[in-house]
Amino acid sequence: MTLEQILDAYRTRPRFARQFTAWRTFPAKPAQVAEFPEAMDARLRHALARCGIAQLYTHQARAFAEVQAGRDIVVVTPTASGKTLCYNLPVLDAILRGGGPRALYLFPTKALGADQVDELQQLIRSLEVEIGAYTYDGDTPGDARRTIRAAGHIVVTNPDMLHTAILPHHTKWLRLFENLRYVVLDELHHYRGVFGSHLANVLRRLERICRFYGSAPQFICCSATIGNTGEHAARLLERPVAVLDESGAPSGERTVAVYNPPVVNPALGIRRDAVRESVAVAEELLKGRVQTIFFARTRLRAELLTTYLREAARRQHLDPEAVCGYRAGYLPSERRTIEAGLRRGTVRAVAATNALELGIDIGHLSAAVLVGYPGTIASTWQQMGRAGRRADRSFAVLVATSGALDQFIATHPEYLFEQPVEQARINPDNLLVLASHVKCAAFELPLRDGETFGPNTLPEILAYLEEEGVLHHEDNAWHYVAEAYPAEGVSLRSASPENVVIIDTTDPRPRVIGEIDLPSAPAFVHEDAIYIHLGRQYHVDRLDWDERKAYVRQVDVDYYTDAQIAVGVRVLEEFARERDAAHGEAAVTFRPTIFKKLRLATHENVGFGTIHLPETTLHTTAAWWIFPRARVPEMDTDALEGALLGVAHALHNIAPLYLMTDPRDVGSTVEIRSPHTGEPTVTLFEEIPGGVGLAERLFALRGELLDRAAALVEGCGCEHGCPSCVGPVLELGPEAKRRTLRLLRDVCVPA
Repeated sequence: MTLEQILDAYRTRPRFARQFTAWRTFPAKPAQVAEFPEAMDARLRHALARCGIAQLYTHQARAFAEVQAGRDIVVVTPTASGKTLCYNLPVLDAILRGGGPRALYLFPTKALGADQVDELQQLIRSLEVEIGAYTYDGDTPGDARRTIRAAGHIVVTNPDMLHTAILPHHTKWLRLFENLRYVVLDELHHYRGVFGSHLANVLRRLERICRFYGSAPQFICCSATIGNTGEHAARLLERPVAVLDESGAPSGERTVAVYNPPVVNPALGIRRDAVRESVAVAEELLKGRVQTIFFARTRLRAELLTTYLREAARRQHLDPEAVCGYRAGYLPSERRTIEAGLRRGTVRAVAATNALELGIDIGHLSAAVLVGYPGTIASTWQQMGRAGRRADRSFAVLVATSGALDQFIATHPEYLFEQPVEQARINPDNLLVLASHVKCAAFELPLRDGETFGPNTLPEILAYLEEEGVLHHEDNAWHYVAEAYPAEGVSLRSASPENVVIIDTTDPRPRVIGEIDLPSAPAFVHEDAIYIHLGRQYHVDRLDWDERKAYVRQVDVDYYTDAQIAVGVRVLEEFARERDAAHGEAAVTFRPTIFKKLRLATHENVGFGTIHLPETTLHTTAAWWIFPRARVPEMDTDALEGALLGVAHALHNIAPLYLMTDPRDVGSTVEIRSPHTGEPTVTLFEEIPGGVGLAERLFALRGELLDRAAALVEGCGCEHGCPSCVGPVLELGPEAKRRTLRLLRDVCVPA
């Protein structure tokens, strides 16, 4: 059965046809090519020819020319468009011309770095020239590290290793930093929010050390499509960047669809399980022997998919071993084996988390099934782009869950196809993030008076760190004097400097099984909580709040716990207001109250308990919408509170469509009478200390967000409200849907 026949079956069979809410077909696009640049070293041209490359795509040729001209660039082209050559060619050309130039390649994950080294080594072997290109990460043996420091023309690593292992020990990397010509920053779109804010400061430290050794590297960046690539790159690098966004790579005809599983409970708006429905869709692809990748949002869902797909493979007389899972937590050797099987075609289906969203070479798949909306339009197109990596026909489908965000996409598929891709946001000058890296920078080299590192708040930060006994001012410089090694205490993936360590005491010898950031600890590792790790259940016996340790033991119970956290917000400073909307700095307090025990199978409440933990405060930024009481005289206090909760639920679910962030990065709260506004108010706040610019973006989109939230509620098929639109109707009241729409459409009037 061909892919075309399978698509016809989807369109015509009653089992599937009525569930598809959108079909779009994108025509094939021919390649746009260019001859090898005359300035390119002849040996490199011959090596490309030996690899079967007779011409370059136009964006590859332009990238080579721009780098040769000394410009910093960012290449923005689709998946499988050959971005790798955009940086490998100018780097190898410079090395071939002599003078000992070095290059530093940064990839967001170890797996991607290892994959890119393999591809680079193939090209180097074709050159038949001695060029050292090595991976330097946490798995690199000690003796190999010495070799890499001495002989590595190209060092491939990740931001975390640069932060903790290279910059603090720069004296061991003398040859690299004295001769560093190029820094390659791949998957630029991945560096957003807290991670991007940290990376911008790591790059500040990198450039500072380069200046000390007399080098001034040029940056070559690559990115998937986002709404502000040039601005984002310039913010990360703090310099102008040339944007190359016209791809010369070919693409085959591609069909993209949105599938909404059938409703099984109309009153509650619950639909058939997305995992099971994805397997039903996949069965046709397996029958036709169409090589397919499945993307799931969680590790657990990826493992469930693998199990169900293997059952489907047996029904289609396909070897179940031809179906594999792929996620973080697998051994590197296991992941390499799966990747090789995908390239060879022996693996016919793979169920993955977003670990395969990045540009690891997995060959030429023909179909992609997304089990649930990935969270951003950028990630959606990135995952869909993993199929159709040749000029052949391909198919990609998004299977919606019952979640509010998924249901909005399913009922408004035009948003996916017509809305501009989200913008990436970072805030390198977030005080907590910046102060962490000021300590690291001072450890690496004393900070001179008047030296620039970030914003002009630096003198105040330096003075504070001196009071804390971290720095000492002497001879016009700030010296690091604390005993602790600062980089090891700074996680690039979190703004919070503190974590709670989770210790398993099941066996006589306790062991650390993980950690959780301090703000999240009250909800997940309070005493008597059921903590789930790698699919196993653990009972939290004790949380030592002062020592930041949670002691757990393995259990096998039929319930999970859900903590209730009372949230309060106090506006510290209002930055801007336009009629019924504003944004500013806020202090958000979290007070754990009780937890519920919910049965795993039915989610029914089977008990509760009290949480005894101190209140915590988060200083962050927020945006808020005001709903004047005088405009809703028909609602009593209970009705108005239910409607406000419905508005908060809808806004909280719609906001990630615009923010390019995880829903967990934004929190919400409602107030019947806000101390700041004096009126009923809905607030969305950043769950990130200091904020990274999300609230400002929410304020800028204040009116559009209300319209989209109203469209989400109106488009939901439920009668009175459900978790897919306004939240659980049993808690909000039977008129929650109508009242929520009243507030969204008629009451709040933002400019």
